Amino acid sequence: MSSSQSQSLSPPAELRAVGLTALALALFAASWIALNHGWFSRGQIVDTPVYETYGDAMLNGKVPYRDFAVEYPPGALPAFVEPALGNKGDESGYKRSFQVLMALCGAALLIALAYALAALGVSSAWFFGALALAAIAPLLLGSVVLSRFDLWPAALTAGALAAIASGRLRLGHGLLGVGILAKVWPGVLLPLAVAYVWRSRGRREALVCLGITAAVVAAVVLPFVVLAPHGVWRSFERQLSRPLQIESLGASLIVISHHLFGTSATMISSRGSQNIGGTTANLIGWFQTVLQLSVLLVLWITFALRRRTREELLQFSAAAVVAFVALGKVLSPQFLIWLIPFVVLVRRPSAIILFVAALVLTQAWFPQQYWDYALHFDEAVSWLVLARDLVLVGLLVVLVRPLLATREAADARGRRPVSSSPV
Repeated sequence: MSSSQSQSLSPPAELRAVGLTALALALFAASWIALNHGWFSRGQIVDTPVYETYGDAMLNGKVPYRDFAVEYPPGALPAFVEPALGNKGDESGYKRSFQVLMALCGAALLIALAYALAALGVSSAWFFGALALAAIAPLLLGSVVLSRFDLWPAALTAGALAAIASGRLRLGHGLLGVGILAKVWPGVLLPLAVAYVWRSRGRREALVCLGITAAVVAAVVLPFVVLAPHGVWRSFERQLSRPLQIESLGASLIVISHHLFGTSATMISSRGSQNIGGTTANLIGWFQTVLQLSVLLVLWITFALRRRTREELLQFSAAAVVAFVALGKVLSPQFLIWLIPFVVLVRRPSAIILFVAALVLTQAWFPQQYWDYALHFDEAVSWLVLARDLVLVGLLVVLVRPLLATREAADARGRRPVSSSPV
């Protein structure tokens, strides 16, 4: 099916898509159940107790940022308070409700991906293959998905991508605004989305879409800014000023250097994570931040100068999110959840292989051997962490290289010219 036909599937194609999506949802449910049993359930490192304190505080009438500190944006608050309803003071009940909520977010993510794949007009084999990979990705990554709220912003962002790819541009930008409110990282997609609308629908519509995203963010953030400006600022400052986290690329290189050459490596716990301290770590952290922003700028500018087709939007989106994760000075295991809605949409087998490798390599040491690495710099685990980080860099290279090709090179590979019809 061509991309120009992808907006309206024939009845048989619609039934086939619904059936394949149902199969993927069943596979996701089986994966989710498996995560709660056997080897997957051992040695979990959970964040739900922190979320529960937030939820209980809000149920007690306390105002976030003013009456108690919150390190996440306001859009994350629903994911904390909903499981607390009916489970106040009940840790096990909160944990069960939180897992149900995240499972629903995972299901919503799959449904959004199904809409995006239908908009791309992919074959049935690729349609189910992409959904199946997204469905088992939590099992490949491990139990971290059960106790982190990252499926919430991932589902919102997947919905935004699906809406934009399906031509519902204003809805997509509204959902993108909600995703940014939930966890700031979806903001790396905003320049790409606006450039896409500018090309396909014109400057006026692009500005309208940008205004919708800004209005959604402002409508939620401004009341908290009015009530507790210092509390909101501390929340963002806490994230922006985090040191070089121990699982990031730069930190893993410092640890490996410690093993190979006897150089210094010191772990410090701060800002809710384990980090590498010292002048060298600080310099590497700044370098990674500059490199991260530079790669993002190159992607944004390159996309703005390109044809900006629907498929290119999804490809550049995948590259931008992978760059944000792989090159950031903080790289927690749950960050790989962010990649699920993007990498599976890229029709590039090498990218899929590297994505799966990154998930499996993460589970190879987290959570069971995390403290061996964080507290003692266990050498075997250190090599696993570095291998995972390098695989993510390889994934970035695989995604970026074809995107930075010249238009002439793209045409030589036989790509279609831009259609004059609206997307």
